[in-house]
Amino acid sequence: MTIEMNRRSVLRTAIGVAGAVAAAPLLSACGSGGASKAGANTKQGIAAALPSYLPSSAVAADIPSVTGAHGATTDPGFLKYPADQVRTVSGVPGKGGSYTAVTPLWGTIPAVGNSFYQAMNKALGATLTMQPANGNTYNNTVPTLTAAKKLPDWIQLPGWWNDQLNVGELCATQLADLTPYLAGDKVKDYPNLAAVATGAWQAGIWDDKLYGIPTFFSGQAFSGQFYYRADVFESKGISPDEVRSIDDLYALGAELTNAKAGVWAFDDLWTWLAQPFGISQKFTVVDGKLVSMYEQPEYLEALSWVYKLAKAGYVHPDALAGNNNDAKTRFYSGKVLVTGDGQGAWNAADAQSGAAADKAYRRESFALFSADGKAVPSIYLSPSAGMFSYLNKKLTPDQIRECLAIADFLAAPFGSAEYTLVNFGTEGVDYTMGADGPEYTKAGQADVQQQTYPFLATPTNVVSNPGFDQITKDRCAWNAAAGKYAYKPVFWNMNITVPGRYATAVGAQTLLDTTKDVYHGIKPVSAYQDALTAWKRSGGDAMVQWHQANVLDKFGAGQ
Repeated sequence: MTIEMNRRSVLRTAIGVAGAVAAAPLLSACGSGGASKAGANTKQGIAAALPSYLPSSAVAADIPSVTGAHGATTDPGFLKYPADQVRTVSGVPGKGGSYTAVTPLWGTIPAVGNSFYQAMNKALGATLTMQPANGNTYNNTVPTLTAAKKLPDWIQLPGWWNDQLNVGELCATQLADLTPYLAGDKVKDYPNLAAVATGAWQAGIWDDKLYGIPTFFSGQAFSGQFYYRADVFESKGISPDEVRSIDDLYALGAELTNAKAGVWAFDDLWTWLAQPFGISQKFTVVDGKLVSMYEQPEYLEALSWVYKLAKAGYVHPDALAGNNNDAKTRFYSGKVLVTGDGQGAWNAADAQSGAAADKAYRRESFALFSADGKAVPSIYLSPSAGMFSYLNKKLTPDQIRECLAIADFLAAPFGSAEYTLVNFGTEGVDYTMGADGPEYTKAGQADVQQQTYPFLATPTNVVSNPGFDQITKDRCAWNAAAGKYAYKPVFWNMNITVPGRYATAVGAQTLLDTTKDVYHGIKPVSAYQDALTAWKRSGGDAMVQWHQANVLDKFGAGQ
């Protein structure tokens, strides 16, 4: 199991919690009552708080990162697990301290005091008592700790719960300011942390101070893309290069749909239509004025298009019924031939699951295209990191330094000796080294595979699918090509504390429910327009204006 696979499962959970369009939220809405403070960061404050970026050269990737538009860097690709696990940390990072750490876990919680935990503590030179909690109820567990002011020494707070967990307030009251230890060249004391992407650190800054240690981060994060069954396209003589506009995509409906045979061209595509239509992540700026994505003409155009798609009978009936849990099964079995999904869907595990249903199975992705096929395509960058660990404010400076040294060990690059221990355990006990890299033993499956330490600190994400080289090559090539068209959306990587009175308008649940009814073909597009009018009157306009006055006018767009 690699960090990428773990991150994929985590992001699936995030999507389930947050909903379709809001799966990768633009801002961290952290309202507590009627707070009027924006909580955003100034350019000067960000510059002063950010650690210097010093990429690591300890482990060489088979497919190096490439830099795209606006400084976005692709995740490096590894065709094989590095044969020599180099050490990046000399000695042990700890100084004998004892700390508690709480992290979410979507799986079976390992036994307390297992041999892997013991091996980790020996390697760390400190006692780090891991206390993983049920990820499905984690958003209810943390508030109990914060209300009693009994946070552990180290805790993971997923960004998609920033509002519910009141992270903005916690940073000011219960979490440690890491700026004095990591800002600028101070991070050089922790070389692996210095290799963390700048954007990932920026997403952990609140009120011009650095609090969050990013985990499972990327230098170029996209919310997802369109995928197609390459094996079926090839058998039908369909070239994916012919899909250069939204009309070309629509034309596949008639060509691929055979309802009598139980085959439909499309699954639910709504979330992924933001890319070709150019829908913003949350806001856009027109002539200096902030405009909600819900009011963009492109939003209505996309909704009209997908409504037409549903009414034409080209979308699988189960998708129209809102059954998204079986979307992958429909794709694997060939009941759906074009779908949308996150980037993590394109990997070795997917190839194995697809081959179990159809030996010819092969997933590939369309190149980016614009709705009309004439404009230059674009794709917005999602937040560089969506998960962060935080240290308790009660820790002394020496304890904070010790924890940061431990974090530096945990952030060692893919394939290093430290990475191998953190992610696979002890050779001969938790894993054996196979032709394609570490393979878990039964003990490793129980104690290590259900990851805990990576929720505290990780290296940059990588693309690695041992035994499936072509997938790694194709995905890295797609990322490099897409990166040329990347842009930073409004308020990118900014944490914004939104007053609680705007919570309903930010959530826009009624508007999203109506949107869903339209793209499922249940209600006409006019129903969305009516819902939009009601949303604007009931707080939408006021919420947008608050962001205009308190964030855009004071701090800029973060681009």
